[in-house]
Amino acid sequence: MPNKRLKEAMATGGWTCSALAEKVGVDTKSVERWASQNRTPRLGAARLAAEALGSDMLALWPSLRQPRTARAISPELVALYEQRADLPASAFVDLLGKATKNIDVLVYAAVFLHEAYPRLNELLRERATEGCVVRIALGDAESENVRQRGEEEKFGDGIESRCRLALMHYRPLLGTPGIEIRTHGTTLYNSLYRADDQMLVNAHVWGVNAFGTPVWHLRRAGAGTLFGTYAASFEAVWNAAQPVERS
Repeated sequence: MPNKRLKEAMATGGWTCSALAEKVGVDTKSVERWASQNRTPRLGAARLAAEALGSDMLALWPSLRQPRTARAISPELVALYEQRADLPASAFVDLLGKATKNIDVLVYAAVFLHEAYPRLNELLRERATEGCVVRIALGDAESENVRQRGEEEKFGDGIESRCRLALMHYRPLLGTPGIEIRTHGTTLYNSLYRADDQMLVNAHVWGVNAFGTPVWHLRRAGAGTLFGTYAASFEAVWNAAQPVERS
């Protein structure tokens, strides 16, 4: 069966088999077999031929479209949980409590932390006293994105109330050296809880409350980029967020 696309491309450009063969650096019979028998050239020759013809290589030889090899599970992935409810709040608190350099929290509200562990503010003060930089980014209750998230979850204005409650929980930390609190109005795709080189990422799923969505535990490792991707996401939101002033 001939390769009709190749023949058409050659005819359009006025290429003979011998001319194309010379251009690509193969013998004429090879090009003849490509055209008349639909043989597939080696990848390098196919690229040169497609470039000479001004055509898409994969359109001429679809068989060169190789499926990408699936990567092994990232060495940065410590664990994957089907939903946040599978983790006790102590898992989040224990992670933050081990931090020595950085604590970053990016959420809309996450009031479950204070509800399950009323001593959270004291823990954060202790970490800051030991030299840890603590940054808390909470959802702006007046943000359109926060309101939209509430509608998706079918909570009405519940999430706005939770954002306000979260801010009330964290307000006593304002003015503490090493601790800063900001509010943001971004579309939040994941809630992030970082302690140094470890992070819990709680995915957001349309129409599902965060307690029912997956959590992955990441650890920065080697040349991996997974942890860094989420860390950069936090920085982008933090830089656009508004500092909360002491009232």
